[in-house]
Amino acid sequence: MKRVIVVGAGVGGLTTAAVLSKAGLDVTVLEAHIYPGGCAGTFFHQGYRFDAGATLAGGFYPGGPMDLVRLAAGVETWDTRPSNPTMLVHLPHSPAIPRWSDERRWSARQKAFGKEAEAFFRWQETTADALWALALRGVPWPPQSPAEVGELLMKVLVWAAKDPVRHLNPGIMADAFRPASARLRKASDNLRLFIDAQLLISAQATSQQANAMYAASALDLPRRGVVQITGGMGGISTQLASALERQGGRLHLRKRVVRVHPTRHDTFRVEVERGDAFEAEIVVFNLPPWNIRTLLDIPLPTTIRRLPPYPDRGWGAFMIYMGVDDAVIPEGFAHHHQILQGRPLAEGNSIFLSISPAWDHQRAPTGKRAITISTHTQLDPWWHASQMGQQFLTAKRLTMQSRVLKGVEALLPGIQAHTDLLLDATPITFNYFTGRERGWVGGFPQINLFQGLPPRLSQNVWMVGDSIFPGQSTAAVALGGLRVAQTVLTRL
Repeated sequence: MKRVIVVGAGVGGLTTAAVLSKAGLDVTVLEAHIYPGGCAGTFFHQGYRFDAGATLAGGFYPGGPMDLVRLAAGVETWDTRPSNPTMLVHLPHSPAIPRWSDERRWSARQKAFGKEAEAFFRWQETTADALWALALRGVPWPPQSPAEVGELLMKVLVWAAKDPVRHLNPGIMADAFRPASARLRKASDNLRLFIDAQLLISAQATSQQANAMYAASALDLPRRGVVQITGGMGGISTQLASALERQGGRLHLRKRVVRVHPTRHDTFRVEVERGDAFEAEIVVFNLPPWNIRTLLDIPLPTTIRRLPPYPDRGWGAFMIYMGVDDAVIPEGFAHHHQILQGRPLAEGNSIFLSISPAWDHQRAPTGKRAITISTHTQLDPWWHASQMGQQFLTAKRLTMQSRVLKGVEALLPGIQAHTDLLLDATPITFNYFTGRERGWVGGFPQINLFQGLPPRLSQNVWMVGDSIFPGQSTAAVALGGLRVAQTVLTRL
């Protein structure tokens, strides 16, 4: 029986591990932290369960990404409830715009942006339908072998033949090589701001940079339904971990891997802090490429070697975790809100706020609610402040905290007076608790279709997570993990 070591218990790593264990392989997952999930985990503090980073769970519809993962990984059922509207988007000086998953989305968008915006959203939904139909076929992108090139061509041909008029029209072909802004030339300022804000959280780039094809699919998240996971986002990882262990696999927490190197016996020795070591024929890293470079003692692909010493594309996150009185949350209030305070959208001007459901009593003490708030932030200034000393880092933290809470207070007046717990997290915090180099989160900005790195690093060494196609979000990393697992099984 082939032995597999998965380094890192994020959603991508656990998906790969559960699929391989279901297929009969001997799988062990090593996780440095005290709970699984990584940036999509849920941590416990003073009676609250806060989502550490990711708060939107999508792709759970029948035949969707998480449904495919459930079947392949052996998860009996996802413990979820639908959340509709998906979110409210609050533009400056404008009424809130609900993002519905049903037909109400058309009237809401027309009310906000007028009839002239319909052409953009019809393009977006038509393109997204076409691309999701292809993505769910498990296309090997980017291909890494002649066999994968052949597989890719066959799947594209079958996809194109199903609806050649829609799937092979010149417009969709052009979208593969231009930014989303090409579809917004006649858009109003409000529509541009709305699309830019939504793309920042789903593609890590605004319309001027985000690839049009990818953008159409990323903007489709609300239409494909968002759910609430009982107990928080970490429930995805705990259910995958349960499936793994039920099928004979193992998850070891508090096992920080420090070195991986080949042996003379066509295996890999995976060394862990405090002298522990494991051996396996196959290794899968659920880590960013910068972390892998420091651990893996073999020649790496050019795509990895040529990366700069530290992440120079993408973002970190500044987070606030609040425990508040339930009375401050109006009845029927949406669970997710994006608050825009102007441009540029990063550094506190685009805030994403998620509130635990009143029905989920695992998330907060009686009469309380757990709130997770995030905003995009540049990485380097936080590390420069840290090098200058604790005083400078604290000042930067408090400045960002004040800016973010100003936006939250505008949405929920008086919330700070009803807060009994407040924590914050910076890229330095994410670096410490998740191990991700410099606290880099969210993956690469999706500026072209070749943005994701190839998953195979060497013979029997693989990478999953938000660095490979299709990129960031729990559904995307789960699809990436599923692809790697299926490829490993095919090669075996």
